[in-house]
Amino acid sequence: MPPQAVPVRVGAVVPLWGTVLLAIGAAALLDGAFPDAGIWPLAFPGVAIVLVALRGRRPGGAFLTGLVFGLTFYLVHIEWATLFLGDLPWLALSTLEALFVAGGSVLVSLAYRWVPRVFPSRLGRIGVVPLVVAGLWTAREAISAVWPYGGFSWGRLAMSQSESPFRHLFSWLGISGVGFVLVALTALAVELWFARPRRLPGLPGRVVPDVLLLAVATAAALAVPSWATVDAGSLRVGAVQGNTRSAYFDQRGYDGEILDGHISASLPIIEDHLDVLLWPEGASDLDPLRSPRAAEALDLVSEAASAPLIVGAITTRGDRYYNSSLLWEPGRGKVDLYDKRHPVPFGEYVPDRKFWEPFAPDLIGLIQREYTPGTTDPVFDLGKAVVGVNICFDIVDDALMTQSVQEGAQVLFAQSNNADFGHTDESVQQLAIARIRALETGRTVVNISTVGTSAVIAPDGSTIDQLPTYQAGTMVDDVPLRNGLTPAVVAGREFEVLVSGFGLAALLLAGIRFRALRRARPAPTPRSPSAPRNDERAP
Repeated sequence: MPPQAVPVRVGAVVPLWGTVLLAIGAAALLDGAFPDAGIWPLAFPGVAIVLVALRGRRPGGAFLTGLVFGLTFYLVHIEWATLFLGDLPWLALSTLEALFVAGGSVLVSLAYRWVPRVFPSRLGRIGVVPLVVAGLWTAREAISAVWPYGGFSWGRLAMSQSESPFRHLFSWLGISGVGFVLVALTALAVELWFARPRRLPGLPGRVVPDVLLLAVATAAALAVPSWATVDAGSLRVGAVQGNTRSAYFDQRGYDGEILDGHISASLPIIEDHLDVLLWPEGASDLDPLRSPRAAEALDLVSEAASAPLIVGAITTRGDRYYNSSLLWEPGRGKVDLYDKRHPVPFGEYVPDRKFWEPFAPDLIGLIQREYTPGTTDPVFDLGKAVVGVNICFDIVDDALMTQSVQEGAQVLFAQSNNADFGHTDESVQQLAIARIRALETGRTVVNISTVGTSAVIAPDGSTIDQLPTYQAGTMVDDVPLRNGLTPAVVAGREFEVLVSGFGLAALLLAGIRFRALRRARPAPTPRSPSAPRNDERAP
């Protein structure tokens, strides 16, 4: 064995039935890292346990382990979807995401089998393996975030760290980059443990430098300060939470009830010298582009406030429905419009309806008012400032959030309607994502909902203002404006592609090299029953 080589123990650590139990426990820990519990350190043991469970697993066992881990996590993490979509779509979505996790788990298990054999030195074990594993994890999250039907990026690992000491990294690396760092650090800790000498007499001398190495790597990640964007003054924003009956299936036949509720809730701040009045998604249940009554009401509100009004409404053009945000000015009416870029598949529209309808005709039939994905730009120019606008599920779209800032947004308005999810974790999970977007872009985010959770988040991730859920209320704040682009906005996507590509390419090359080494290896000699076993276990 070369001087720097270490024993390559790639056999399974626990039996297959044990990995199933580990996967369930790891998923429970990982969910606890996200809001509502929000115990962010739990993300690390959650990831570590599933990585240990995948070590030495053959593809079938790794697929099962990942499937159990993914199913357990998503069934718990997005349980709120049952209130809106029912049990079948919740199960289907969770299963789809679990299949992505299972596929990624197979790749991780192959990395644990191939890479240490190709790079058997200690440097290879602790320097290459963690980066490959983290790259594969990032690649799996990146693919499932955009495919199929626009993907589902809820529950990405980094989304558990909105209030952790690692939050400063978001301005440098974005969500995918922070996830890569978290997995790399965890995989490093796992590898340091398994690369240690087997014999106890040598253990103390190795533990100290190993712990020091892990501590230095973690401290380096924690020491990075947030990227500072440039102060550009402030904007006086009045944000209104109407607390009306606003659920998707309740909105039929409201005849202005939601609109009236937001008008009433706005009255206490109508004379507060606002620069802009902000209402949430669906705050007008009448289409102002078609309803003279709604248009007149918006005119009266914006004139009384002496400020432009940004209001969410369902608009119709031709035979198409759009989930829209309108910029309404006194005496001018609608002067700009943004249509939701990322409507929820099987929630706000049914992709390939003719294909899916036979599988669940009653369920698919409930979703009759299908929203068309928008193509308009996501910024409004208020004169005093340029604001980025996104509607509910748009907040998880990395490309859209980046585009808003690249097109000049100095503050971000996140309009949402969480009434379909009741008192579940959904709204606080969404607020955590909004907090991450503030950190990532270096912009204030005004997150306003019909029922909550509504809050104003500063560019450094701190909370400027917040409203109780399920209470009508308003927030009036002079929110900071910012100019300049963070590294995450400039190159976050490129970093995601780089580390994902590295993980996939390294795995491919390791697989090719591993097979070449196996072909070149001499046939093993028969071992007598009394001969001692070798520490190295064949894959």
